[in-house]
This record gives sequence, C-alpha cells and structure tokens, in this order.
Amino acid sequence: MQSAKFVMAGLIALVAAAHPAAAQETSVVGLWQKTDEQTGNPVGWFLFTGSQGVYEGYIAKLFLRPGDPPNQTCSSCRDDRKDHPMLGLPLIREMRQSGLEYQGGNILDPRDGNIYNAMMRLSPDSQTLTVRGYLGIALFGRDETWHRLPDVAYKQLDPIIIAEYLPGMMTTGSTSGMRHHDSAAMKNENTARAGSTVH
Repeated sequence: MQSAKFVMAGLIALVAAAHPAAAQETSVVGLWQKTDEQTGNPVGWFLFTGSQGVYEGYIAKLFLRPGDPPNQTCSSCRDDRKDHPMLGLPLIREMRQSGLEYQGGNILDPRDGNIYNAMMRLSPDSQTLTVRGYLGIALFGRDETWHRLPDVAYKQLDPIIIAEYLPGMMTTGSTSGMRHHDSAAMKNENTARAGSTVH
C-alpha cells in the first residue's frame, strides 16, 4: 500500500515536470500571433502584460504587405493613441480575468479608430486565445483566434518593444521573469486587501 502511494506520487511529479505549464496558473500574459484566415499568413504579433489583475495587449510586430508604408501611425485613432506608432500601440485595454475568461475591457480597430467592447477566452492548455470585439451585445460580435508563440519568438521583437514592455529581458535575456510578474502582482494585491480588512 505504501509503495503504491510512492509510485503515484512519482507519476504526478513526472507529469508536472513534463508539462510545467499545467503546474502553473494559466494566464494570457505572453506573445500571440494573429493569422490571416484566408492565406494563413501572419498579420501581427501581440504582447499581453498583466499588473494588479488588469491585462493589456500591445502590437508587438507588424507584417507589412507589399505597398504598405513603413513606420505606420494610428492616424485614425481619436483618443490618447492618435498618431502614435503602430508598433507598441495598446490594442486591448482593461481586461480582467475570471478563470479562463477575460472581460470588462475594450479593443481598438486601428484602421478606423473605433473602439469596441472586448471579451477573450483562453483555451485550457493556454495555447489558443479567442478574442471578440462587439458593440452592445456580445452575441453580435466577431471572433478571432490567436495562437501563443514559443519563447524563442521574443528574440525577433524590435528592441523598442523589449525596452518598453519587457525591460527585464534587456538585463537577463530571459522571459521567465515575465511569466511570474502577474502572479506576484496578484499576490501582493490580495495581501494588501487582506490587510485592509483587519481592524
């Protein structure tokens, strides 16, 4: 009986080691790719960061088509993002997590400057993100499916993106610190809340 328990514990440890992502809390934080539904070609990369339970997504890499002007700006934007460079532009703002769901935020269409309500759903294996923008009722929105990129993709990011959103990578050259940033922020927030309720 005792030996059976040791065997079971060993199997659990082996599975956790083989699948470290399953052992940690799933999060949208990381680098994602959107592809053209018709051609399958990449359209853009988006970097999600999280702080104190709020998640935001930035344009991390653009794949220009022939004839597209370089160094594009959001000339159609009508808020604080107007005329800002497309590279590094905050595309998704104010998303809050509830399990695998992210809601309460908004998404910008940089082509016309319109801002839509947004909701997102992370797949259980955290490799696929369904993004929906909508006006009024979510039922009438449109889904896009983005796919998580491997860690090696960070090496292809423009230094501007690294400096602005991943400053830790400039000194360590590693993305591991970014993965734990949000969980640490959440722990600090929960600790602060717990402390504030004590009289």
